[in-house]
Amino acid sequence: MAVEATEKRPDRIGFLTRHAKTLAVFRSLAVSGILALATVVAIELITRGSIQQTYAYLTNLQQPGWTTTGVFFLLYLALDALIGRQHKAVLLVSPLVILMGVISQQKQVFLTDPLYPTDLLFGRQILELMPVLVQDRPWTAAALALAVAVGMAGLIALWIFAWRRFRPLTRKERLARLALAVPLLAGFASIMDYNEFSWMRDRLKVFPIMWDQAENYRHNGFMMAFAINLPMANVQAPAGYMVDAIDKIPSKPLPAGTSHRTKPDVIVVMSESLWDPTRLETVKLSADPMPVIRENEGGNVFSPEFGGLTANVEFEALTGFSNAFLPTGSIPYQQYIRKPIPSLATFFRAEGYTARAIHPFSGWFWNRSSVYKAFGFETFKDADKMPPLAKRGNFTSDEALTKEIIRQADMQEDPFFFFTVTLQGHGPYDDGRYAKTDIGVEGTLDPRSERMLASYAQGVKEADDSLKMLMDWAKERDRETIIVVFGDHLPPLNTVYQNSGYMKGVTASRKGTPEQMKKEHETPLVVWSNKTGAEKDIGTISPAFLSYYILKEAGFEHPYYTGFLGAVHDKLRVIDRYMLIDAKGKATTDWSRKKTIDPLVRDFRFLQHDIMFGKQYGLERFFDSHAELMSAGY
Repeated sequence: MAVEATEKRPDRIGFLTRHAKTLAVFRSLAVSGILALATVVAIELITRGSIQQTYAYLTNLQQPGWTTTGVFFLLYLALDALIGRQHKAVLLVSPLVILMGVISQQKQVFLTDPLYPTDLLFGRQILELMPVLVQDRPWTAAALALAVAVGMAGLIALWIFAWRRFRPLTRKERLARLALAVPLLAGFASIMDYNEFSWMRDRLKVFPIMWDQAENYRHNGFMMAFAINLPMANVQAPAGYMVDAIDKIPSKPLPAGTSHRTKPDVIVVMSESLWDPTRLETVKLSADPMPVIRENEGGNVFSPEFGGLTANVEFEALTGFSNAFLPTGSIPYQQYIRKPIPSLATFFRAEGYTARAIHPFSGWFWNRSSVYKAFGFETFKDADKMPPLAKRGNFTSDEALTKEIIRQADMQEDPFFFFTVTLQGHGPYDDGRYAKTDIGVEGTLDPRSERMLASYAQGVKEADDSLKMLMDWAKERDRETIIVVFGDHLPPLNTVYQNSGYMKGVTASRKGTPEQMKKEHETPLVVWSNKTGAEKDIGTISPAFLSYYILKEAGFEHPYYTGFLGAVHDKLRVIDRYMLIDAKGKATTDWSRKKTIDPLVRDFRFLQHDIMFGKQYGLERFFDSHAELMSAGY
């Protein structure tokens, strides 16, 4: 027996010796697979905030958890081959994707939505606002800075350790890994365009759910959903778009001899985060923070955003187009405005007006300098082109900005159209923002939420005071002056909504009943004239319909803004990505997924695509003033 054991041991040793390289390769591949799995687990834990949901993502064979793991595995093999050492790719990739996951989780806390590829286009904006966020949460910022420093030190140490200890790959191993990984990764990338159906993608359980991004990220996982959204900048023409489709869109002829009540001056103020805090039914404020707005309020704007993305609301208000027809998560100001686009500015300029944009912040923010030029504004007065304005809290005060609007208006001889975006109401609403607040808060809120709400309510009061100042000035003018004020979105009040019972979470929902959606997306709207008073009974409208009300109030007719858009408005008041609400308040949910779409909505989408991305077949018929300005080389 001893002899037999002795004979078997050399055979086993010989076998191990002969296959040592093969076993080493399998061990290396196994470690890469484990690292890929660990990366996916870490990302999903961060973005989902739930061990149970992460476990379900990886064990439910109807979700692409293992597909995502396989993609990371192949990516690690390819990068290791390029670097020349095994397992070093994880030190490159995992810190980056985990950081993306952290950013996505934080974005969901404040703005509802996860991280989209388009968010990477405005990293400079985030950096510009960092001092404000640090001031709001200094201890959190300090802890985060410490974590980043420790993480960087740890990562450097790991890199040094890996360079010394991780085995170099032979040339044969590197070529083999590249030969395996690169074709598979390239093949996988080729099937990720959500505009095209893919049988293989379907078999891998990767389902692009573009109409519901919350479900898209839940089902596909953070990294897969992020990858699915990469083609969103490539806007596809809606089915049926062609010159004949545009020609068939009916246009309302303008009445012969249309006249105006002279040419009124028009001032539009998009007030940052303006909202009615008295809507919080379980909270009592010591005084109404917005008596002037309340007295003159004619309706509400149904904002497509919550807590941020002001530029998307601005896009609708100025163009009369809708975000509902653009890819989810897109930001037109950043991605799509690359050529002259018709807007209220081009209309008013064609009528002999001075068209000016005013905003007391940097012109590059949201790409406004380029966008306003494309929209036809003659001038853009940003922070660098105005005298220094007094601040309240972190930003330029509404009072100082209103005085500057009045100063600039008094210098005008020709009729003018001013579009102004305020800044004082921008969050965060820390309790040290104002030395003294005039609005007390009573209710069941915790102390921090009470202070936050009091700070916000103070800003609303000062926005209301500024509107009164502007209206008092206008009342003394001989020329008719129209003032339009609206909020761009609800403020990011964080725990106030949840603790007061106003919302289930700290951010608004993207989908829900009409009552819920109005509650979480309506902002005040005032349309007022110093000659005729406030426009009443406007109801709740999408920002895209503001141009219709502005021109009607000013006494103008226009083929698009009062003609086509007026026809759409007569039938529909809210056009949201997930819901249509008609003039009677009836809602149509998930309208874009239905087999048949309302002809008006279909034509609206056709016309918007034609002007923004297409051949502009309808430019001269629907935007004649813009076409004339273009031919004159404005």
